[in-house]
Amino acid sequence: MKKNFLLTLAFLAFVASSKCFAVDPAFLVKEWERAKAFTLEYLEAMPADKYGYKPTPEIRSFEQQLLHLADANFGFTAGITGTASPVERGGAEKSAGKSKEVTVKMVSDSYDFVINALKGMTAAQMAETVSLFGMDMTREVAFGKAFEHQTHHRGQTTPYIRLAGATPPNEKLF
Repeated sequence: MKKNFLLTLAFLAFVASSKCFAVDPAFLVKEWERAKAFTLEYLEAMPADKYGYKPTPEIRSFEQQLLHLADANFGFTAGITGTASPVERGGAEKSAGKSKEVTVKMVSDSYDFVINALKGMTAAQMAETVSLFGMDMTREVAFGKAFEHQTHHRGQTTPYIRLAGATPPNEKLF
């Protein structure tokens, strides 16, 4: 009896310390809502007449960076959830040059697509394996990669804003 109790206790300690359970999707919803608010601050900080600004000719413009971010939010989420994206692949970036308002809406909609998908997930679904870009990973890991991607591209635009003579938003960790 004592041996079974100790084995059960050891097993529970192992499970509690391991990454067996996926993160609560509600936590990720809050993180994506924070990321959306931060990204919208970046979009607001850049003057409308500078959305086409490129520090060098061979890289994306400010607007293209943010629309690429939106395309990835749509694409990652569609791939992770198995649902259709409301925007065709590369469709957000194809809307470049229309207006600041179109860009802000497209980026905002992409975050809403991610957030709504997460709101419909359970922790058990987050632990399920999906194939994304030819690699198998849990949905939790895939959403983490999507989060890293949007953070990367938003961060790339900080110098664009400064070079355009504006001030980027302060860091928003919480």
